[in-house]
Amino acid sequence: MNNEIRVESWNQLQEELFADSWSERLGRFRSRNAFRGLSDAGYPLLTTLIRMGGDFVTVERHILRNFKKYAHRNVVERDSLWHWLSVAQHFGLPTRLLDWTYSPLVAMHFATANIEKFSTDGVIWAVNYVQAHQLLPTALGNRLAQEGANVFTVEMLDQAVTSLDVLDALAQDDSLLFFEPPSMEDRIVNQFAFFSIMSDPRRGVDAWLARHPEIWRKIIIPAELKWEVRDKLDQSNITERVLFPGLDGLSKWLTRHYSPKR
Repeated sequence: MNNEIRVESWNQLQEELFADSWSERLGRFRSRNAFRGLSDAGYPLLTTLIRMGGDFVTVERHILRNFKKYAHRNVVERDSLWHWLSVAQHFGLPTRLLDWTYSPLVAMHFATANIEKFSTDGVIWAVNYVQAHQLLPTALGNRLAQEGANVFTVEMLDQAVTSLDVLDALAQDDSLLFFEPPSMEDRIVNQFAFFSIMSDPRRGVDAWLARHPEIWRKIIIPAELKWEVRDKLDQSNITERVLFPGLDGLSKWLTRHYSPKR
């Protein structure tokens, strides 16, 4: 299979991102892809936990336990593994989660937001989460079927996987699942964000995808196309000001917007 597509124009990029979004059953355009945009096509799909290095599997429990201890007075909505993992990932703690979006335009933003990488090819990964979930252990697959859902919620996982020990026990099945975090901030809502998680924290998502080439594509954005993509996204109001509401997002947008082309 030709999983890697190198586009040559803005129009081809749109065609590739929406190529398989038609649902015959619904008679609507409803993509089943999770998208992840990266400024460098050579970047692997590794979690921040893996990037820590060292004995990160052992460290995971310690940093999550202490995050809960010190953050509890600010985050008291729900005391569950999946809630805490979502909050921790959102605020930058190393976790076994990986960020994705339902929106191909948001993924395009993250592939072109770093102007220091405009001399480097970018990439958008597109992974069919419905097909990925068909490979889950039966108990988890049945949980989705009972809800008539394609993606897990935190509440669904609270009932099915109650601890890291239970999650680690699924590692023998080498599972990848996608779930939606609580809408704790406007950033999550505006970025149309959700997460993936591997049952085995040692494995990168790209290593798992290599074994299942039928469910993903890797769309390369050439360096010479990045400025056009970036300018058209800005005109479409897909910017840091929208995706990161607040003064920090505004500052990032203005800094990039007024930086000289180089």
